[in-house]
Amino acid sequence: MVRPIPDISARQRPSWVWLAPSYAFAALVGYGATFLGVPLPWMIGPFVVFALLSVGGVSAPLVPHGRELAQVSIGLVIGLRFTAPVIAATFALLPQMIGAAIYLLVATTLAALLFRKLAGVDPVTAFFATAAGGVADMAHVAQSYGGAPTSVAVVHALRVSLVVAIAPLVALGVAERPDHIAVVQDVNLLALMGGFVFAYLVARALKPTALPNPWFIGPILGGALLAVAGLDMIVVPFWLIAAAQVVLGVWLGCQFKRELLSALPRVTASGVATGLFLIGAALLGAAMLSSVSELSFLTAFLSLVPASVAEMVLIAKFMNLDAEIIATFHVMRILVVSTTLLWVYRIYLKLGRFSNEP
Repeated sequence: MVRPIPDISARQRPSWVWLAPSYAFAALVGYGATFLGVPLPWMIGPFVVFALLSVGGVSAPLVPHGRELAQVSIGLVIGLRFTAPVIAATFALLPQMIGAAIYLLVATTLAALLFRKLAGVDPVTAFFATAAGGVADMAHVAQSYGGAPTSVAVVHALRVSLVVAIAPLVALGVAERPDHIAVVQDVNLLALMGGFVFAYLVARALKPTALPNPWFIGPILGGALLAVAGLDMIVVPFWLIAAAQVVLGVWLGCQFKRELLSALPRVTASGVATGLFLIGAALLGAAMLSSVSELSFLTAFLSLVPASVAEMVLIAKFMNLDAEIIATFHVMRILVVSTTLLWVYRIYLKLGRFSNEP
């Protein structure tokens, strides 16, 4: 009997009494993390604290539609930087983007073989648990092929969380932390509200389509349209980006549900090991990609690491890297994975001499 898919990205029904205090506490944690030298403090601080609380059995309320709105904010920031020259420079890297996506398909297929041995799960679950796609999509496809969607969801949450925790440390180990974060004072609030509403409407319009992650990719497209149109009066202030980071940090931390992790200890441990394997593969791929292109090692690494594009773009902005290029690499990866996944799955079954059965 197929088990129901856990809503790992669920919008918990909020307790309005605790919603404001919870996020005020999260913002305070993020602010405190800035004084401790934590990379990407507004997201990493709440992420770590709320992950510990969640593992401890504390169920924090989540802002309804909060993660989507946070992604709209970040996507708008990136999209506004896609002026005509930036678009031309980005598309000049199209061969490298396709090559990077193929490299990740190979790496995640090897990770599936490794995860199956470590976790002792069926081939279907192993493949979709390590595929570089969205957690909800991979869990649903795994279930349709007879896999265990619970295990798939747990492993995806672990991988994304590991990347968010480790990637900023890797970045700081290679480059110096920025001396300061510029805070823009001159903000046209009317223009900002108009830009945000436009980005949201683009995301909403794309939601019924097959486009993956429309809440992030849609605002990038909307922001790019505004940038090409010359609407440069739209400036996204730092406080809005900080708020988006806090919302994402709390959401990520709350994915560490104690009941799931304790029910699947071997899967959890194997998921951590496989996540570290994929981070190592991204480091190796970054070394190769940076050697055959003009991309820096850090830009190449954040472009290759298999995690949520919104979080990787935030890390790029924190390190003053080319966030537009990194976002485009991830969009290309998502498109390639979503269009070739079942074809790669058949190759995986042949490589492992598996049947199409759990």
